[in-house]
Amino acid sequence: MSKENNDITIIETSDGSHSLFVRSLNETYHSRHGAMQESQWVFIKHGLASAPLGHRPSAVGERSRTTLNHQILEVGFGTGLNALLAMRWAEEHHVNVHFTTLETNVLELELAAQLNYASSEQERSDFLKMHAARWNQDVVITPYFTLHKALREVQSEVSISQFDVIFFDAFGPPTQPEMWTPAIFQRLFNALKPGGILVTYCAKGQVRRDMQSVGFTVERLPGPPGKREMLRATKPASHG
Repeated sequence: MSKENNDITIIETSDGSHSLFVRSLNETYHSRHGAMQESQWVFIKHGLASAPLGHRPSAVGERSRTTLNHQILEVGFGTGLNALLAMRWAEEHHVNVHFTTLETNVLELELAAQLNYASSEQERSDFLKMHAARWNQDVVITPYFTLHKALREVQSEVSISQFDVIFFDAFGPPTQPEMWTPAIFQRLFNALKPGGILVTYCAKGQVRRDMQSVGFTVERLPGPPGKREMLRATKPASHG
C-alpha cells in the first residue's frame, strides 16, 4: 500500500503501521520492520516508562494525579507517532505529560490524516488535533497530555535542566550528520534534569562515544524488531 504526496510516499511497514518514505533522501521516517513497534519499544518502553517521574505540588482544587508529571522533549515531531504513543501512555497511567517537540519540516495535515496509528475514533480526533495545533504555544490535547510544537531547530535549544526524558528521533547519521554531533548532545545534556534520560534508535559506536564525551552515562539495550541495539543515555543524578 502506498499513497503519494510530492516527495513523500506513505508505506506500510511489517507490523501493519504506516511510515513515510522520502524519495529525495532515500530515507524512511521509521523502521520498515514496524513503525509502531519501533516507537513503542524505543521511546515508550525504554524512554517514557523508564524515566524518573517529576513532582509538583497540587494547586487548590486539583486532583492528586497532577502531582506526577513528565516533561518530555522530542527532537523530530515527524508523523506524530511518538507523541500519540506518549499521549496513550499518559492516559493509561494517569500521569500528566507535557510534550515539547521540535520540528522544522511540517507535515501536511492532509497527509497526516491518512496515517493509521489511532486505535479509536477519539484517538484519531486527538491525533489530528495534534497536527492542527498552533505552533510555539501549549495546546491541551487531553486532560493528561499537553503538546507544545516548537518551530525551531535543536541547534537553538537553550533549555537548562527542564526535561525528564528526551526522544531523539532525527534521521540517521548518514542522512543528517549535523544532528549527531557532540555539540548537539551537549545541548541536550544541558536540557535534561539530573537523572533524566535520552533514548534513540541509533546505536552507532561514534554516537555512543560522542554522548559519553559530554557527560552522559550510556547503555546499549536490545533494539526493536530488525535492529540489534539501541541507546539510552542518562545524565548523572549528581550533576547539577
